[in-house]
Amino acid sequence: MKQIAVIDDDIYIGNLLEELLRLNGYGVLRAYSGTEALMLLSRHRPDLVLLDLMLPGLSGEEVLPKIRGIPVIVLSAKVDVQDKVKLLLDGAADYVTKPFDTSELLARIAVQLRNSGAPLSEVTTVGSLRLDEASHTVWANGVQVRLTKTEYAIARLLMRNPGQVIAKSVILDRITEDTPDCTESSLKQHVSNLRRKLREAGGKDYIESVWGIGFKLEG
Repeated sequence: MKQIAVIDDDIYIGNLLEELLRLNGYGVLRAYSGTEALMLLSRHRPDLVLLDLMLPGLSGEEVLPKIRGIPVIVLSAKVDVQDKVKLLLDGAADYVTKPFDTSELLARIAVQLRNSGAPLSEVTTVGSLRLDEASHTVWANGVQVRLTKTEYAIARLLMRNPGQVIAKSVILDRITEDTPDCTESSLKQHVSNLRRKLREAGGKDYIESVWGIGFKLEG
């Protein structure tokens, strides 16, 4: 499910957008100020952001340059062409003037999600887990998981082979180039730490121990 962050301090418009998006199969994250938006984006990585400009605290114009790698559609009552041009040059993917037609907004969202569907970096998705090769980050149910270098290498291997039991010796062999410090005796602890972090972020167990053989990620 694609997740969209709605950043707008207008409760009525925010609720309208949330209902519209959920009815069309999107997950929704909410923030009501510029500062709250940055906090939200530090913990979650939505697929798209709907950004109002008139926000308390940091304005939308101040928030926009801080959003990297996520398409942003600006929603604003400002209609001046120069305002639109400046925001597009500052990184906005699109600009929709309030009041907006909901069908047009949904179409613009679909276009941006389609355009971002061919990422510059390799992204691996397994269920609610997502791994970004470029940034070396892992997300569980939309929440970024802070991993060590070894934990990331293990997660990447398991996510590339979902549902398959991978022997401990194979894991050690495959990740040794990235993490030569990982040994047979420490592997179990690294996997245990990884399993715990994923569970805390995603609310479920993703990794299964197969007695006497190794580990597998849910398919």
